[in-house]
Amino acid sequence: MNDSAIDYAAVFQALPGMVALLTPELVYADANEEFLRVSGRRREQMIGRHLFDVFPDNPNDPGASGVRNLEASLQRVLVTGERDAMALQRYDVEDPDRPGEWDERYWSPVNAPVFGADGSVVLLVHRVEEVTELIRARGARGAGRPASRGRVLEAELYTRARELQELNERLRLAHAREREVALALQEAMLPARPAVGHRRAAVRYRPAVGALNVCGDWYDLVDLVGGNRIGVSVGDVVGHGLEAAGVMGQLRSALTAASRVAEGPAEALNVLGRYAHVVDGAEAATAVTTFIDFDRHTITYSSAGHLPPVLVHADGRVELLDGATDPPLDARPDPVPRPQACVSYADGATLALYTDGLVERRHEDIDTGVNRLADALARHRDADPESLADAVLMELLPPGGATDDTALVVVRL
Repeated sequence: MNDSAIDYAAVFQALPGMVALLTPELVYADANEEFLRVSGRRREQMIGRHLFDVFPDNPNDPGASGVRNLEASLQRVLVTGERDAMALQRYDVEDPDRPGEWDERYWSPVNAPVFGADGSVVLLVHRVEEVTELIRARGARGAGRPASRGRVLEAELYTRARELQELNERLRLAHAREREVALALQEAMLPARPAVGHRRAAVRYRPAVGALNVCGDWYDLVDLVGGNRIGVSVGDVVGHGLEAAGVMGQLRSALTAASRVAEGPAEALNVLGRYAHVVDGAEAATAVTTFIDFDRHTITYSSAGHLPPVLVHADGRVELLDGATDPPLDARPDPVPRPQACVSYADGATLALYTDGLVERRHEDIDTGVNRLADALARHRDADPESLADAVLMELLPPGGATDDTALVVVRL
């Protein structure tokens, strides 16, 4: 049978389990027959309405947490683009035929994303298994009525699932605290404004969305010794949390010092690479640095495994600075010098350095993201650096934020 001959709407309605489709705003887009039957709702009572208007928490239960837990799971799916399986939930449901009367119900939900052509989440699959009878059977055993061995084992499984849910919640809180500390550490170590005097530059740093994804992205701008020159760099440390933030601070500081005394960006990265050999957690870290000479109108650059800077000339022509790309910092033998290249520019050009959080998207080649960035920079090239940086972030970052850190430096030449 050809795919075109399959009626997927009919397949959805015939699914044996309870399945509903939600929009990113958590509004019901569709629900299969089993979902309607078990939940006791008619289609017109659900479709087009918000999830928690249809199924609110039981107002008679001060400890009700069904709405909070389910919303947290669905938001995780929207942000991460990954499936989220929830522990068993008590989530009481109002009897549709007897308003104000609530049935004690237990559910085992799994939520999954549906991606659109641009890689964003356009729908949420909300699959639910009702386990109320299982829990009631467990209660019956406690009341002194006989229970089969199978029901006893099922009840024990439920108990273990509840314990796992509590453990996961404590783990999430611990990660959230670590994320707050890591963000504070990053903010303290990254320069808030460009430290290059009168040069027209804008910097942006956006942390990843999600407690587990604080990474080690960094940027730096530094006045260079001799002539009317500055060094502009960005880098990325593999990993997350406090360790990545600490490694990021060490590498940024080391490159700042090396750039002030190095003959060129390749020598600065050579020094940084040797330093990375002795820093735990610096494995596979990447960086790109540019030396801008405003008197000679040149940019000399070198890259250690990082994405290429984008140079937008005053006439709108875009040039990727990919002529001096090398392995990451800790992946090159010491005796072999890193390459560097040099390009010229005219007044009014714009240089942008960035990290992969700005251009990398799930299910998409990274070159597509780089080209998207180049197009945005070219279209907004007449804007001042601050406005240009804001426009680029607005166009390239997902509405809910990226799942990886993003650093961006824009310099008007």
